[in-house]
Amino acid sequence: MTVCIAHDYCTQRGGAERVALTLLEAFDDSVLVTSLHESRRTFAGFGDHPVRTSHLQKYVVLRHDPRRAFPLLAHAWDRMTPPGSSAVICSSSGWAHGLRVPPGVRKLVYCHNPARWLYQAEDYFGDRSRAVAVAARSMSPRLRRWDRDAAESADLYVANSSAVARRIKAVYGIDAVVVNPPSALDPSGPRRPVPGVEPGYLLSVGRARGYKHIDVVAEAVARHGTARLVVVGGYDGVEALRNVTRLQDVSDDELRWLYANATAVVSLSHEDFGLTPVEGFGFGTPAVLLRDGGFLDSMVEGVTGVFAEAPTQEAFLEALERLPGSYDPERTRRHATRWTTAAFQRTVRALLAGDRTQVGAGA
Repeated sequence: MTVCIAHDYCTQRGGAERVALTLLEAFDDSVLVTSLHESRRTFAGFGDHPVRTSHLQKYVVLRHDPRRAFPLLAHAWDRMTPPGSSAVICSSSGWAHGLRVPPGVRKLVYCHNPARWLYQAEDYFGDRSRAVAVAARSMSPRLRRWDRDAAESADLYVANSSAVARRIKAVYGIDAVVVNPPSALDPSGPRRPVPGVEPGYLLSVGRARGYKHIDVVAEAVARHGTARLVVVGGYDGVEALRNVTRLQDVSDDELRWLYANATAVVSLSHEDFGLTPVEGFGFGTPAVLLRDGGFLDSMVEGVTGVFAEAPTQEAFLEALERLPGSYDPERTRRHATRWTTAAFQRTVRALLAGDRTQVGAGA
């Protein structure tokens, strides 16, 4: 079976991109179709597979921030086709599921979230200009029709979390199968210390998006006085706060070291699933997480960490005070085995073949 993996755009190193790469590696002779590919800013593993891009690829400014291509992406996906594939898996947050497939080609959509730019626009465009937000609202009616047509063209919809499955039902009326994404960062891999970082910090890993609330976590740590925070990615300016270190362009070897030497992984993000705490669990590291979204699928309260009740400094600091205690690293590591790459790939291959018996089968 020749399988095409379609992903919105491969221009960054995020959880969705890790999933897309894991899907590519699940099938021999798989091909990647994406609107934009920036090899220097995303995972090098994509280069191990044939990559087909849209006509937007020639614009460097779009590869650096695909949100600038917002008015053009629907048209770009309408023009692309899977190259001689017998099946297609769309790794989609609202664009890739629009890939048109020939009759007889099975189309599975692995949905990270229904189009945030349509249904959670303030989150998506929160750090962009007012003009961009106004333009997005003006295009919404047409794009909603396009988006719903794209969703209805799938043979099977798969949600990455229970929260996303509920959103899919509310937006599209589709009952999605829930398959959590894997933790693709192998804890047994090599670790490289990060110069200037001493063990015993809180760790936040995330892109600069308003709904991530990384600035709230950083400001809370600065207020705390003794806690330290390492931010991988995140917002410009947080490094100016007391006891906050910001890192960019972190390798997987360095990321393993950061997870292994953190006191806790922290996030107040409204995540669709949220891979970073699961990655941390693999190193025996607990988490402080917002009681919301995909974190409800992955956290075992009191066993793998604690919840904050709201995305505020006060709620985060209150949760942080409850974190010290008897967290068993080995129990946390065992919990992480629910999200292995092998189990995820096995389930997706079964679903593509029309077999749902592997759903929920675990590691």
